[in-house]
Amino acid sequence: MEHDECYILSPERRWTDEEKKLLWQKPLSHKVSEEEHRISKEIKRNWNRGEMKIANILLEGDAGSGKTQLAKALSANLGLPYTKVTCFADMDKSDIIGAILPVLSTERLAAMEPADQAVLKALYDSDGLGSIAAILTDVLGMTQEQAASKMKRVVKLAAEQPAGEAVEYRFYPSEIVRAYRNGYLLEIQEPNVIRDAAVLMALNAALELDGSFNLPTEIVHRHSDFIAVITSNRSYAGTRPLNEALRDRVQHTEKMDLPTKEIMMERVMAKTGYRDEQVLGLLADIIIVLDKTARANAIKGVAGMRSYFYWADAVAEGASAKQSLYYKVIYKITTDSEEIKLLEEALEKSGLIGRLDTVAIEVKKNEK
Repeated sequence: MEHDECYILSPERRWTDEEKKLLWQKPLSHKVSEEEHRISKEIKRNWNRGEMKIANILLEGDAGSGKTQLAKALSANLGLPYTKVTCFADMDKSDIIGAILPVLSTERLAAMEPADQAVLKALYDSDGLGSIAAILTDVLGMTQEQAASKMKRVVKLAAEQPAGEAVEYRFYPSEIVRAYRNGYLLEIQEPNVIRDAAVLMALNAALELDGSFNLPTEIVHRHSDFIAVITSNRSYAGTRPLNEALRDRVQHTEKMDLPTKEIMMERVMAKTGYRDEQVLGLLADIIIVLDKTARANAIKGVAGMRSYFYWADAVAEGASAKQSLYYKVIYKITTDSEEIKLLEEALEKSGLIGRLDTVAIEVKKNEK
């Protein structure tokens, strides 16, 4: 893509300093993909076409196929702050919309355990506009799932107010509501792991183009600039098929697989600086064979771009390509002996293992 600015949706909008930090900046190693160009063009073309507007995107594919990188690239192209929510099995409606917390007295706060005090203090010290997840992950270094679990415990403790005591309450929105209200690009990672149907229903309703969230304090309508990018892994342990109602609310879907060999090599060169095309081509061929073999034999692990990046980087630093194949790629796919045997047989049959030995000899010659 030559000019990213041609895809900016609302050039007249002015962002706060905090929001500017959320506008993703493409690193020099970023390579524009066909999918990125196509989606950006489609969104821009349809943006003011009413019911034809494209504002819910689904990226479905294997782990390491570049889904999150693509979501961030769309943030840069469209000129919208990027944020995300990582779904987990036990999410409830408070994780979708946020929570109301009582503001405890200094005495009540001092009586709580230090860890619980730290959570409430982080929230009380905020302006109340940021999401619970953002505050706790930034200030206390928690994951979103840890933040949600801790909040449920603290809400329960804080709700145990002495009889007759006057209580002030404060609402803290979820990351979803924050993006929804302010018109950001929100990546919703793995909604197919959510078990509670009521939670999925709340999410589905909000993804309508004219949707809204019915919060305890107000009704929040979907901002006209809000874009939801749903990223979902295929054949991943713990996942179920994506909810049909949620899938129905998507206006554009991309099937994310391993890119072509040429693009794989181009990306790893940009990422690692390693430019030996003979070696990188062979490593890419091996990744492709392992990926196909894992799929054909219903092996749950994935041979993807992440494995390729780290394997190539290790080889570039002098590691044995054959030895590092196991701890950078194969063991990431599986550590089951029978499954490893299937992968090894596929590599032997393709003649790629023998070529690894040849490459090692050539590399040593070139180093002399």
